Amino acid sequence: MFTGLVEEVGTIKKIEYGTKSSRLTIEGNKVMEDIQIGDSIAVNGVCLTASKLQAKTFTADVMAETMRRTALGDLVPGSKVNLERAMAANGRFGGHIVSGHIDGTGTISHLEREENAVWVTVQAEPKLLKYIVEKGSVALNGISLTVAYVDDVCFRVSIIPHTASETTLLTAKTGSQINIECDILGKYVEKLLRVPEEPTDSKPSGISTEFLAEHGFF
Repeated sequence: MFTGLVEEVGTIKKIEYGTKSSRLTIEGNKVMEDIQIGDSIAVNGVCLTASKLQAKTFTADVMAETMRRTALGDLVPGSKVNLERAMAANGRFGGHIVSGHIDGTGTISHLEREENAVWVTVQAEPKLLKYIVEKGSVALNGISLTVAYVDDVCFRVSIIPHTASETTLLTAKTGSQINIECDILGKYVEKLLRVPEEPTDSKPSGISTEFLAEHGFF
C-alpha cells in the first residue's frame, strides 16, 4: 500500500520490450536506501516489484495487462518518473490509500496558472469519472491530489509549488496520457452494494438502501 506522497523523481535508464510486456530499469537515490528484491515500488503510480538491484538502479517486470491499463508504454530511456516505496507501518499517513493498481488513463487537456498554483484539467472516460468526487482524493501518476471540480467529461486538480517541484506532473504537456487510480473506498462500496452497470445473473448481496437505513447507516 502507498500514500500518494512521492518520495523522489527517478529516471528510466533502460527498457527491454517483449511482445506485449516490458522490463524497466530505473535509477533512484532515496528509494534505493533500504530496498530488497521483492519489494514494491510505485512507478508513476503503478505498483511494480523489484526483481534485480544494483547500486543506484532497480529492475521491474511489467506484464501485458499493466501495459494495457497504464501509460508506462509512453516511457523512453531518460523519462522522469515519480517513485514511492510501500508505506512503512510506523509512517505518517499523509496522503490517502493508494494501492498502485491503476484504473485507467486520462488525458491532460489544459494547464492554467493561478497565482502560486497550476490548475490541471484531465479528461477521462465515464467509467473512471463515476468514481471521481469533488473534494475527494485521486492519484495521478502516483500523486495524491484533491479533486476541485468534476463533470461528465473531465475533472480538475490544483497543484501547489511543493508538489510541482517534487514530482513530474507539471513537466507533462497538453495531450499527455496520465495514470489514474480512483479512491479505492468508492470501488469497494459499489462492489458491496452490487450496483451493476448492466444486468447480471449474479445473486443480490442482501445489502440495499433499505437495509442500510434499517441498521442506522442513514
